[in-house]
Amino acid sequence: MKYAFYPGCVARGATPELYTSTIAVCEKLGIELETTSMEAASCTGSGVLQEKNQRLGDTLNARNLALGERAELPIMTICSTCQGVMGQAEKRLEDPEYRASVNEDLAEEGLEYKGNPGPRHLLWILLEDYGLEKLKAQFIRPLTGLKIAPFYGCYLVRPEDALAFEDNPDRKNSLEIIIEAVGAEVADFPGKTACCGFPILTINQTNSMKMVSNHTLAAKREGATAMVTPCPLCHLNLDGYQPTASKQVGQPIDLPILHLPQLLGLALGIDPEVLRLNKHIVETDKVLSAMALTP
Repeated sequence: MKYAFYPGCVARGATPELYTSTIAVCEKLGIELETTSMEAASCTGSGVLQEKNQRLGDTLNARNLALGERAELPIMTICSTCQGVMGQAEKRLEDPEYRASVNEDLAEEGLEYKGNPGPRHLLWILLEDYGLEKLKAQFIRPLTGLKIAPFYGCYLVRPEDALAFEDNPDRKNSLEIIIEAVGAEVADFPGKTACCGFPILTINQTNSMKMVSNHTLAAKREGATAMVTPCPLCHLNLDGYQPTASKQVGQPIDLPILHLPQLLGLALGIDPEVLRLNKHIVETDKVLSAMALTP
């Protein structure tokens, strides 16, 4: 299994532990990540650029998709936001006239987006390409006794037509499937498919922090030991700003937020230091202690 690896901006900058743990997990699973073809890729625009200039955003994403096509490899991403934004662009570019117009701009760089199947999140790849039973067979350290809350992030659950939910119905509960596969119990809560609050952080921090506290405290009420997310932007808000949210709400939260590859890596027996579980704002000691691992 080989993919053109598109980690996105945040995994190489603000949450480098996500990038490191992804490399470790894919190596353990025998998933080959080709990085050269996507080195020239740009940011997807995160949906923010598209609000101002959708055509420009679609052109940037068509360029990214064309880079994957040129490498003759499917694109793998580890960011919910990247997946959603590229998926929406891919959907709009199904229009042949629109795609031809965008390709006129790409031609200056010798690129052409032909409309082949686009990027897929690691979460989906594990279930749809790698296979659940094969994945479960690789786990040597079950996370028995842990209760994990799933948190998808906006762009991995909507809009459904851009995420091919009709053809892949398990995508709707893919995180729950993974949580159970590693031997943990799902701590279900209503906010798992809601926004984390990151998009409004700089314009309305009060409401953004309210969203952080609402989600994390709701998960804790369901007995969650930790929360797992496939989106680094969600991780930034739920982990990085959790102390601020705790002060605002006037009570402790202290809920560790794990990246998806870190959860997988623990079950695969990868050293917590390799997974960089010591780099979070909210300490992950309680997760490791529950697994009888040294923090």
